[in-house]
Amino acid sequence: MEKYETIEIVPENPNSRVFYLYLNRPSVRNALALQWFNEFPKALSFLDQNPDVGVIVLAGYGDHFCAGIDLKSLTSISEQSQSSDRGRSGERLRRQIKFMQDAITAIERCRKPVIAGIHGACIGGGIDIITACDIRVCTKDAFFSVKEVDLGITADLGTLQRLPGIVGYGNAMELALTGRRFSGSDAKELGLVSMVFGSKREMEVGLKTVAEGIAAKSPLAVTGTKAVLVRSRDLNLDQGLDYVATWNSAMLLSEDLTESVAAQLGKRKPVFSKL
Repeated sequence: MEKYETIEIVPENPNSRVFYLYLNRPSVRNALALQWFNEFPKALSFLDQNPDVGVIVLAGYGDHFCAGIDLKSLTSISEQSQSSDRGRSGERLRRQIKFMQDAITAIERCRKPVIAGIHGACIGGGIDIITACDIRVCTKDAFFSVKEVDLGITADLGTLQRLPGIVGYGNAMELALTGRRFSGSDAKELGLVSMVFGSKREMEVGLKTVAEGIAAKSPLAVTGTKAVLVRSRDLNLDQGLDYVATWNSAMLLSEDLTESVAAQLGKRKPVFSKL
């Protein structure tokens, strides 16, 4: 398994299909260095292609989930993009932004479900990350902020595109324009997270339960459900129905379906092949 400097992959145990992907810069509240944007999609691709992986839990080491993009990285991007030619400066900066966007979108490209476990700070780039995740949970003392407006920039790594679909257009507009800090209970009320736990330890136990439950299901059904839901955001109802019909015409008649029916009739737990 490849070693990384900004993240770490940790299997739950040899018999589990749950793998943990940790943001690993606790001394700077897991702020995102430029290197992270290289390493993160590589790690996700590795987990995606690994047949032993069923579910990925994304969390942060230390006291915080993620404090956003490292300010040193922002300075570096600005310096690298400077040129006497305004057009070339703009093109270079756009290419860098697209590269960073792609690292976040890698979460959606990953076939396996990605569950975010959030504690402490989740600010700026942290919001970009969690809005791309499939399920989000947090601790009651977690706090959130769409902070970019306070840095004099427009959030550009996905928050403004994904957050409205999660919390509603009006709520997303208010959070993005004010940059205000909001709590774990506020996040639950907004629909940004689906569960709030009393402590980090309680969250870890809850995450394990949820992740193991999903990992025990048909991998074809799980990956198909994620793929169809992500794709359907960009489709109208008729297009979405057509897409899932096409998907199931290729995937429905599988050994997973046969095993699921047999297990229910036999009143036992199903056992599925790896994907």
